[in-house]
Amino acid sequence: MARNFRWAYLLLAAVMLIITGCSGSEEKATSANELKTGLSKDEISNEAFKDLFPLQYDSYKQNEKMEDTKYSGSVKRSKYDHDKEPYLPVLFNGYGFATEYNEDRGHIYANEDVRAIARITDKSIGSCLTCKSTAVPHMIEEMGDDYWGGNFNQDIWPKAEAMGHSPIGCSDCHDPQTMDLRVTRPSFIKAMESQGIDMSNPTKNDMRNYVCGQCHVEYYFAAENGEVTYPWAKGFKPEDMFEYYETIAKETGFEKDWIHNVSGTPMLKAQHPEFETHIEGPHGEAGVTCSDCHMPYDRVDGKKKISSHWWTSPLKTMEQSCATCHTNRDMEELKGRVMDIQDTHMEGLHKAEDISITSHYYINKMITSGVNEAKIKEAQAHIRKAQWFWDIVAAENSAGFHNPQGTMDSLRVSVEESNAAINLAIEELTKKGVNLEEVKTEIEKVKKAVYEEKDNFKKKEKAINSYFPAQQPAPKK
Repeated sequence: MARNFRWAYLLLAAVMLIITGCSGSEEKATSANELKTGLSKDEISNEAFKDLFPLQYDSYKQNEKMEDTKYSGSVKRSKYDHDKEPYLPVLFNGYGFATEYNEDRGHIYANEDVRAIARITDKSIGSCLTCKSTAVPHMIEEMGDDYWGGNFNQDIWPKAEAMGHSPIGCSDCHDPQTMDLRVTRPSFIKAMESQGIDMSNPTKNDMRNYVCGQCHVEYYFAAENGEVTYPWAKGFKPEDMFEYYETIAKETGFEKDWIHNVSGTPMLKAQHPEFETHIEGPHGEAGVTCSDCHMPYDRVDGKKKISSHWWTSPLKTMEQSCATCHTNRDMEELKGRVMDIQDTHMEGLHKAEDISITSHYYINKMITSGVNEAKIKEAQAHIRKAQWFWDIVAAENSAGFHNPQGTMDSLRVSVEESNAAINLAIEELTKKGVNLEEVKTEIEKVKKAVYEEKDNFKKKEKAINSYFPAQQPAPKK
């Protein structure tokens, strides 16, 4: 009996080790760290960490790799390419994203890409640099609100360069003196506290989410000062954030990101909400962190164990990222399961996208046909909601995997709202005697013109024509 008891005890201990190894420590992240680097607390150069942490630094440099998975990657290319998302210049028409919108690349290219993108103009503000440069936390501390609204080209970028900044790197997530994990973007702390979440003493497991979540999020620029703001006061779900935009954001002066040039609708543009999607998904709810999958523990040369700083798809590192917890699964079988989820997601995404495009053109026809303004606004409200629920999925970088059920629910809402706008338009256009078959034909013609335009910078121009004229207000002189 004693022997059997000892074996049972050892088995229980082994199970507990597996569980804690997968879920992460609940030890408080603010506990003292004996490591002292000798670096200044204000160090922002990634290269300053190179000799102190050569294995981690070499791992970080792997982010220079230009590799793709099926639905994501780091190769510099336009999302508008024929085999990617050629119709986005319709959905974002009238906004900077209709001019240039590229595939996300590795963090190491953040500063290079923000300088090269056509969306940055002489009117761009400091907030556009917030999650690109290691200089930003010090600039916010030094400049206060003048950072958020500062002119990007004239003031903010030159200052960051003068400070010797690096692209997203060591000091963004680590205290340079102790290497403790830390949050350096105040917008994240404010948003978490708006939900009543105590940020004064997070666990280590929390921090393995938070250091990523301070940037991989949905946000907007506050109307008052341009401050990067996360719409989380009502929750992390798409419906929670949309409700925030319809209430709190409007009450504080933010109504829209832009007026859509096809439908005249006040629109919202979603940004990379990986944190919110993951937190509400099955892995997030199980206590699995961003770092568990995207920064798995690895042994360099089969010896020293480090946390990988090659921030990439876990599909490239499945033995380290997945097999540690999914010990009973064949990795090829598991990869196939992931791809099935992503394929289904992308099919649903493109169906919702096509219906959303169609709805914009129907509302354009309502406007040009003289339909009652109240009906037009009603239809535009459906479009605004439809595209938000599509975009909060489209802008997220896991192709549905972070929260399969949640993303499909969002796409369902998008389709319902787009169809509501179309049905309302059909009803009103019928009253006006508009030839609906002609409208359908013209929509297909304009979509074809956008698709066939080979110059990605000109695709947005093909989304508008004499049948579907521009609906943005004329620029102020």
